[in-house]
Amino acid sequence: MRRRDFIWLLGGAAVAWPLAARAQHGGKLATIGLLGSGTAAAQSQWTAAFVQRLRELGWTEGRNLVIEYRWAEGHTERLAEMAKEFVRLKVDVIVTHNTPPPLAAKHATSEIPIVFATAGDPVRSGIVASLARPGGNVTGLSSQAPDTAGKKLQLLREVIPGLRRLAILSDVGNPNATRQVSEVQGAAHTVGIEVVTFEIRRAEDIADAFEELNGRAEALYVLAVPLLLANRIRISTFALAARLPTMHGVRELVEAGGLMSYGPNWPHMWSRAADLVDKILRGAKPGEIPVEQPTKFDFVINLSTAKALGLKIPEAILLRADEVID
Repeated sequence: MRRRDFIWLLGGAAVAWPLAARAQHGGKLATIGLLGSGTAAAQSQWTAAFVQRLRELGWTEGRNLVIEYRWAEGHTERLAEMAKEFVRLKVDVIVTHNTPPPLAAKHATSEIPIVFATAGDPVRSGIVASLARPGGNVTGLSSQAPDTAGKKLQLLREVIPGLRRLAILSDVGNPNATRQVSEVQGAAHTVGIEVVTFEIRRAEDIADAFEELNGRAEALYVLAVPLLLANRIRISTFALAARLPTMHGVRELVEAGGLMSYGPNWPHMWSRAADLVDKILRGAKPGEIPVEQPTKFDFVINLSTAKALGLKIPEAILLRADEVID
């Protein structure tokens, strides 16, 4: 082989190297754009699980990896510009969660791989074509699981045996909230519970919503959507003042003072998202990686909140809980 041809082939091989190999050999550092719907503090458990798993897979910030963080702080309208900024920065992967952020990222780029750590119904919301074959530049993990709404209502009824009136706190600007509300309404109808829904658009609406629902419900079902997650301490404070037991979809709201939660373990899902990112950085195409569904669920009870509400949690319920916060 002529020397000139050999040099050309060697150069071509360098271009074809997976990003992981180039990063390990002192070349371009892999760059992840992490788009969070809340705040750094509010999502610290999820991002910590994500970063820890990346480290286990050989990706360390400052050595072969850079993570650019952007936080919408519960303001959905900020997501589009943040996603566009990642495109301008030419990040290698965009990592995000829930429903509005992946949709914003997908609208901003059809080329940069996108991984969502959680999404309520990624097919119906238009994030992916199907779970088995997502297609395009997007993949991730769906937080949707059969009959979680029914299981939450069952737990509420065991704690509040005479439950007849339930309020739902929702976000009118979140497309996934409509599906969640419909599931709760269907499950409630089956067991004869009357449901009233209160929708908010911004954090400032929370106080008015609680004033409006005063005396109209015996328990409150809080949807797991970014706006409500970002304002979980405020919601828990109002609920305690109104003496309303609350049911949530993720443990973080119970840690903030909510009564109970049942649903997918989000830190575990963020950890799994790191595995998908690792595959993509090593050459896999996101559209060919099936969307995963949750495999780990948590049932968490805040006993301090129960005492403040004057509720006696049955021993059988406490024994079934994955964690009891006292």
